[in-house]
Amino acid sequence: MAEADRLAIAGGVPGIDLMERAGAAVAAAVVAMHPVGSRVAVVAGPGNNGGDGFVAARVLTERNYRVEVLLLGDASRLKGDAATVAAKWKGPVRPAEPGRLEGAQIIIDALFGAGLDRPVDGPARSLIEAMNAQPAPIVAVDLPSGINGTSGAVMGAAAWATRTVTFFRKKPGHLLLPGRLYCGSISVAEIGIPATVLTSIGSKVFENLPELWRTQFPVPRLTGHKYDRGHAVVLSGPSWSTGAARLAARGALRAGAGLVTIASPRESLAVNATASLAVMVRPVDGAEELKAFLSDRRLNAVALGPGLGVGEATCSLVLAALAGDRAVVLDADAITSFASEPGRLAQALVARAGRATILTPHEGEFSRFFWALDERTKVGSKLDRARLAASMTGAIVLLKGGDTVVAAPDGRASIAANAPAILATAGAGDVLTGITAGLLAQGMPAFQAASAAVWLHGEAAAAVGPGLISEDLPEALAHVYRALLP
Repeated sequence: MAEADRLAIAGGVPGIDLMERAGAAVAAAVVAMHPVGSRVAVVAGPGNNGGDGFVAARVLTERNYRVEVLLLGDASRLKGDAATVAAKWKGPVRPAEPGRLEGAQIIIDALFGAGLDRPVDGPARSLIEAMNAQPAPIVAVDLPSGINGTSGAVMGAAAWATRTVTFFRKKPGHLLLPGRLYCGSISVAEIGIPATVLTSIGSKVFENLPELWRTQFPVPRLTGHKYDRGHAVVLSGPSWSTGAARLAARGALRAGAGLVTIASPRESLAVNATASLAVMVRPVDGAEELKAFLSDRRLNAVALGPGLGVGEATCSLVLAALAGDRAVVLDADAITSFASEPGRLAQALVARAGRATILTPHEGEFSRFFWALDERTKVGSKLDRARLAASMTGAIVLLKGGDTVVAAPDGRASIAANAPAILATAGAGDVLTGITAGLLAQGMPAFQAASAAVWLHGEAAAAVGPGLISEDLPEALAHVYRALLP
């Protein structure tokens, strides 16, 4: 945010105008939540975030709210635009002591913004803890105080906001956990920063929304046929674990792939065939048979991992798939099987650079493989770790969770914020693997396919609601597609 402000100011937008608009946006949020006459405590810090708070205080006073500013530090130390707007405030300014918050009906948290990069301690921490102890709702300016804007980490202590008003664009800390949990509802206010500033900043991190990938999303054509929509293959494991592959196959079919085939060991052929209708089943045993099967050019995407089993047999299947030209999705056992020899898989992934390859680990699978590959993947935010993993392997890395990150080797990344908690259910990840393979089969570029699959997965879960089981997800995609497609 600081760089966006700097570039906007350098381009001719007065900094004081940005601050006035930011503070007015915060005041508008308070007005929308609480009636005139409410008592408002503005907790202001010594920087520009505090300046936004002074503006909000002035605007709210003009609208007949009862406002006092609680300032952390000495008013004489305010600088620049913050000092200018503070001088315009004619109401009470009192020391930011925790006891002064009692009786407030609304608290505006203007203590620290997105630039916080050190743990909160001393009086500031006591003040944050006091804000949280009050029954009054907290409206955060830019980001709840104590949340790191880049990583979403809690820097010692953080304010639990009811609502957060941020400016220009959301920051990673609004989307990554645990930061997102502290934000409450989030609104983005345009305060006069030109959109062209994004190009100058060169940001490659995006919230995972349809605007990111919609132009490359596959839309069926009236003149098309099923072969135009691709043929996805899902490998099945032994007879006692075929459900995962069938869930993935159903996800690929509902995602729009024209044809889907389960490549099944002969021992599992009967159960896979009996339990499948529109999904085809073919006998494929071992790496050599998989190579021969994938020599059919009409098969253009293959998913391996769900229920496949951990061991050398799975390693051989994965390496056989990666040796070809098909788009490949690796999940679950396909990743964990290489935990003891991570360099073996990494070498095969790097050799495929430029061909569509997506890894879809959850945190456990990520740690078993990537921590063994390079200890640097143990540290940093989820975003940092996923981007590092992608750069090392040359693959798209889809690191699952409540804040799923999709990272590309070139540094692009998307962060999803639409996954409901009910997605934490057995088999949900298998369906996601299938949706991803289904989009790849239709020719969608890998980064966009992975991002779209994550978003669709979350929307499908929300459409089902409480009581969700993984079998519901593919069927709910029809509802999501009706809203998404023209």
